[in-house]
Amino acid sequence: MVEWSRRSVLAGLAGAAGPALWGGARAQGAPERFSTDDIVDKGHHFFGSVSRGIALTVEEAARRFGQPNGYVLGQEAGGAFIGGLRYGEGLMYTRNAGDQKVYWEGPSIGFDAGANGDRTMMLVYGLPSTQAIFQRFGGLDGSAYVIGGFGFTALTNERVVVVPIRSGVGARLGVALSYLKFTPRPTWNPF
Repeated sequence: MVEWSRRSVLAGLAGAAGPALWGGARAQGAPERFSTDDIVDKGHHFFGSVSRGIALTVEEAARRFGQPNGYVLGQEAGGAFIGGLRYGEGLMYTRNAGDQKVYWEGPSIGFDAGANGDRTMMLVYGLPSTQAIFQRFGGLDGSAYVIGGFGFTALTNERVVVVPIRSGVGARLGVALSYLKFTPRPTWNPF
């Protein structure tokens, strides 16, 4: 497995998104937070053999963003040649606001080529309600898969941050500007 510059991508995005995440009162009805141990345990069960990588990734995300108040477990597929597309589906879990089926899709453009299929865990920070997930989250995405790979990035929209952690198979290399659009029903339209 090969993975390049996941820390530099996350560090750059965290620097831009960090001030929006700190402080501010929790909105009434906002989902409660998950501990790092809760997320690492779910990641061990979900990702299986790459569980050491998930533990390190979750710890790094917790160090930068704190504790998430939601997470998504799902699967996705994507491909690119300069421009790309990504489609996925999963279930968003919260402690006190219920679970929600979610779908996501999104375009990308940049120096990116290849295809991959992934199991995906997305940590969600600053979610004021479960319905707030249904919007676009943008950022810089990097991929380096040679047969298999593992990586994460951070996508933002106002005060909500989504940190996708992906592990899968494929052959893909690149860096691209992208966004994910979350919807309550599947759609082929990434825009």
